[in-house]
Amino acid sequence: MNATRNQLDAARWHWQHGPIDLILSADGEPSAVQAAHEACWARFVEVLPELVGELKLLRQPVPSHAAHSDCALKSPVARRMWSACHPHRARYITPMAAVAGSVADELITAFAREGISRAFINNGGDIALYLTEGQQYRVGVFADLAKFSGGKLSGDQALDANLTLDAAMPIRGVATSGWRGRSFSLGIADSVTVLARNAATADAAATIIANAVNLDHAGIVRRPASSLKDDSDLGDMLVTVDVPSLPQPLIDFALACGVDAAQRLHEQGLIEGAALFLQGRARVTGTHHKGALFRNRAEITTEAPCSKYAAY
Repeated sequence: MNATRNQLDAARWHWQHGPIDLILSADGEPSAVQAAHEACWARFVEVLPELVGELKLLRQPVPSHAAHSDCALKSPVARRMWSACHPHRARYITPMAAVAGSVADELITAFAREGISRAFINNGGDIALYLTEGQQYRVGVFADLAKFSGGKLSGDQALDANLTLDAAMPIRGVATSGWRGRSFSLGIADSVTVLARNAATADAAATIIANAVNLDHAGIVRRPASSLKDDSDLGDMLVTVDVPSLPQPLIDFALACGVDAAQRLHEQGLIEGAALFLQGRARVTGTHHKGALFRNRAEITTEAPCSKYAAY
């Protein structure tokens, strides 16, 4: 399979290589932007072969007893994936839980150069940001991962929350997980969006928090991951495939479980904040960094085209 790239508009590009599907954009001096794009593309075409070469190890859980120095992976992206998942090793987690965010983090470094004011790489909803002093992005959040197909927004009706991130904040990564998304989840959250210092850390944490939004209910349908995808890193673990309409007390209970997990990660310094969504209800923890607040649908205005959980 060959990597492809297509320009969507004056600012945004769509790059794809197998399962890696990016929307990226940069602002700055035209020559610097062009040079950064070319450097990023040169690295982009290398990433998938590197990951495929270490896929067997990447699908293995991070051992609960492993020290950080025990990582046997070789490529920079693979090692970043393992490192992002290492703090969660007491639970079952494989480096694949941080693959999208780690790829975004690897590629955003191409834009950290003179002449670039800001840039983002959106890897299927997991976003890495580059911001210079005085720059900011607004980030749109879509709670129901199954309903949004990408592309431009005609209004604010699709957004469930938004926030503004500026260069003074420590946040450079945004990631989302949930049972309605493209990856499997052990929990029942429609979505959990996490803010962190980089996208890999946010990606792994979103997986953990989304798994924690959970409860036992006869109507929840779960299937072995291996029955849904032959090569799933979750093996025969039961993943959520359907969630019925739940009464409000159960929704609140499941969200409270997720909030507890998010608060622990926040106290450990792993995340800056999180927004948890389940059947029309939401909970927010952290994110109070000089106005980096998740805002509800009634307060949203859209200023520019965006993609899944896009920066704009």
